[in-house]
Amino acid sequence: MPEVIQNIKLLSYTPNAEKLTAMAAKLCYSPSGIDDIADGLTKDKAAAFIGKIVDLGHLSTIEHASFSFGIEGVSRTLLAQITRHRIASFSVQSQRYVSYSDTGFSYIIPPSIHALGDDAVKKFEAQMQTMQVWYDEWRQALGEQGEKSNQDARFVLPGACETKMILTMNARELLHFFELRCCERAQWEIRKLAWHMLALVCDVAPALFGTAGPSCLRGKCSEGAKTCGKAAEVKLKHSEILKGKK
Repeated sequence: MPEVIQNIKLLSYTPNAEKLTAMAAKLCYSPSGIDDIADGLTKDKAAAFIGKIVDLGHLSTIEHASFSFGIEGVSRTLLAQITRHRIASFSVQSQRYVSYSDTGFSYIIPPSIHALGDDAVKKFEAQMQTMQVWYDEWRQALGEQGEKSNQDARFVLPGACETKMILTMNARELLHFFELRCCERAQWEIRKLAWHMLALVCDVAPALFGTAGPSCLRGKCSEGAKTCGKAAEVKLKHSEILKGKK
């Protein structure tokens, strides 16, 4: 029953995502037909098309590209947040069909608790162990009947309990996700996930995601009086991602 950390992988994405979205934009704004829509559409021209449509806010054209991520080492607390992004597909490891009695459940410890020192971490770990005991006791009391017992024993599991998922979003929803969740005012765990996802998609589709992130990257902070005041730090972090750093 160990502490775990985030592990994120880009599992699959639309081939030639930038060219496809540029073709969609070209179709909207030129007399081109389907047979010749890709003619002359070099990588640089595709990037230019994408830049224009993003500036115009004509984002329906980038919905044709989608990206699928494998995500593990995140908490059920994060799951409650990320599923608020409704234009997405989620496949989540079930606490009903998967039992935690044999190996114990893994969990995430918040950085703020780590910052309190070793004693605080040991206290947190002991609390996780107590919940594991409760879970095991309820599974036994409920007859250890697989999913029939798991589905009710899981009610004592904490928000810190690890979950795993495959997540798919189209490029437009990813832009929205990055704007909200890369912001310094977003909760730390989903913010960490968002920056990691942004780095992954920037590697394969920089024209689509080169300016993605919180609003302060492109102008005024959208948080108003609640701004974090860290725009310079955020811009530096973003520039490091574009240079291939994590």
